[in-house]
Formats: sequence, structure tokens, C-alpha cells
Amino acid sequence: MTSSSRVAARHAANRPPHILVVRNDKLGDFMLAWPALACLKAAAPQARISVLVPAYTAPLAELCPWIDAIIVDPGDGAGKQAQRELLARLRSERFCAMLTLYSTPRIGWLGWRAGIPCRVAPATKWAQLFYNHRVVQRRSRSDKPEYLYNVELAEALLAAQGRQPETRPTPPYWPLSPDTVAAQRGSMAETLELDPSRPWLFLHAGSGGSAVNLSSPQYAQLAAAIDTRLAADGVRAHWVLTAGPGEAPAAQALCETLRGTGVQAQVLPPRTSLADFALALSAADLFVAGSTGPLHIAGCLNRPTAGFYPSRRSATALRWQTCNDESRRLAFSPPEGAGESEMSAIDLEAAATAISALVSRRAAETSAS
Repeated sequence: MTSSSRVAARHAANRPPHILVVRNDKLGDFMLAWPALACLKAAAPQARISVLVPAYTAPLAELCPWIDAIIVDPGDGAGKQAQRELLARLRSERFCAMLTLYSTPRIGWLGWRAGIPCRVAPATKWAQLFYNHRVVQRRSRSDKPEYLYNVELAEALLAAQGRQPETRPTPPYWPLSPDTVAAQRGSMAETLELDPSRPWLFLHAGSGGSAVNLSSPQYAQLAAAIDTRLAADGVRAHWVLTAGPGEAPAAQALCETLRGTGVQAQVLPPRTSLADFALALSAADLFVAGSTGPLHIAGCLNRPTAGFYPSRRSATALRWQTCNDESRRLAFSPPEGAGESEMSAIDLEAAATAISALVSRRAAETSAS
């Protein structure tokens, strides 16, 4: 080895580890990657963590405290030039390791072609051939939460790098300062004329087409039943209806229905960006939704959640569990014997009882403090 090569090798050895984490699919999937990102940072705080994400989730990646740099993935449908530019970028970053939380042949090929020496992914499908560290998980069995599968992959990468994983981080995986939350609540209280002393219950009835969900009439029935139970306990709540792209008319229609039953409901005005929308969810005292991206944002913020899930094996309440504290998490699915996507079989009265009890308990805890 020449002297210049020895100097280059010494500089490379002294550089902080540079790790690439890939989660380039939907919003909810990306939010469930944050515990794994927190795990990597806890065990290797000096490491530089980059993520490969689609343009859609990049604004949220900007807000993640465990991410140092963002690379936007042009996607499978991008042309050859875009794929060549992405490969060149990966090579130039000189990553020491790559963690792919959801593997596809294109991403595996890119990591291999980029010469990333340590490449970790689930041992699934033929894309695993591009990885030299494969973890058998059998996620299709849905034996564990998705975010825990992701944490286990992060721990496998750390072990492959000769690092001892720290004690697993705990919620919130998206920690915000009290001032940030107070600013969100203050702005919302003024805009929507909400009483800050009352519980604010957020309801997201849309699904973005990504998950089986309750219907709008079911959500109206649920909210009215919760409101009635809370009123009987002396708790008056404000309902804030949120909406994704193209869902505002449906949210407004649901709002009018709720007002017709005496429920105090408002529609959250359109936000300036996905990041702004996500931060607004920190103001919620409870977030109610199907298994959608917004539900998992709320979970990452450690807000109390009530999620509605199908019984389909790949989409169970356990597999797509939110990553908030267990005491802040409720989940409801069709009963055994009902169709796996038969959301009408869910007992909404029982769900309303459980949800109102959670809200009343937390309201009492807040008053006591």
C-alpha cells in the first residue's frame, strides 16, 4: 500500500459511520421506521444517518431528530438517467452500511452497485440476493408490530458493524418540546375557537385508499356515542376533523352530520404542507382513525390513539400497531367469525365505551396535575 493509500485508509477509519436507511414507500410505513432510526442513533450517536425516501415523505424526514441527511428516491418508474444519478449519489456518499426496511430488487441492486460493504435487509423474495446480511422475520405471519420488526433489523445492522445495541428507545419517537406543542394548541384554539381546558378529539375518517376503514356514517355514530358518554361523565369535548388530499368535502359533510346531533365539531383548515399537518396532530388529546399514515404520525408523537383495523392477516391491529405507549393505544377489529374486512361488524358501542373511558381518565389525570 502506498503512503497516500495508507493516509486515505486512516482518514476513512476515523470518519464517523455513515449509514443509509431505506424506507421508500407510504407515509405510515415511514413513521413506523422512526423507532429503528432512534435505535441506530442511541447505539451510535456519532453516526451520520441518511435516509432514502420518496419526495412525499421527505418533508417529514426533515423533522425527524434521528436523521442527518435526506436522499430523494425518484421511484421505480423513473428513467434510466434518474437511476444513474441516484447510483452516483449513493457511491459518492461512501456509506459503510445500508439498512433496507422494505426490500425491492431495484434498491438491493443499487446498494450492491454502489459498493456499500454492509447491506442488511429482511430475508424475503429474491431481492435478498443483493444483501450480505439477511434477517429471517416472516412478517407475513404478523406475529409482531411492524415497528418492532424494523427495530430488530436496526439491531442486526449494529451487530454486523460490531456495535452493541443500547436499551431500546421508548416513546415518543418524535419528541417535541412543550413550547412547540403549546404553540400548536394556541394557534388552533384561536383559529377554531376551541376551549383549551376541554379535550380535543381529532378524527380522520379518510384512508387515502391505503386501508380498509370505517364508513363516514360509522364514524358519525362512533363520535356521537363517545360524546354522549363523555357528557355523562361531565366532560365536554371538542371534535376536530382532519382530512388528506381530496378528502376535505367528506370531512365537511361529516362535520355537518355531527353538528346535527349536537356534537361540537370543526374541520381543521388546510395546512401549508404535510409537515405542517403532522405538527398539528401534536395538539390532539386523542386521535381516531383507520390504519392510515396520520394515525401513525399521532402514534409517533405519543398522542393517545384509537385505531380501526381489518382482520386481514397482513393488516392486523398487532402488525400495524401504533408506536405510542401501550396505555395510550386502543385498537378495534371485526370479531372472530366476521369477514376479514367486514368493518361493519365492529361493535361501535363497545369501542365508544373504551375510548370515552380513556379520554375521561386522561382528563382526570390532567386536572390532578
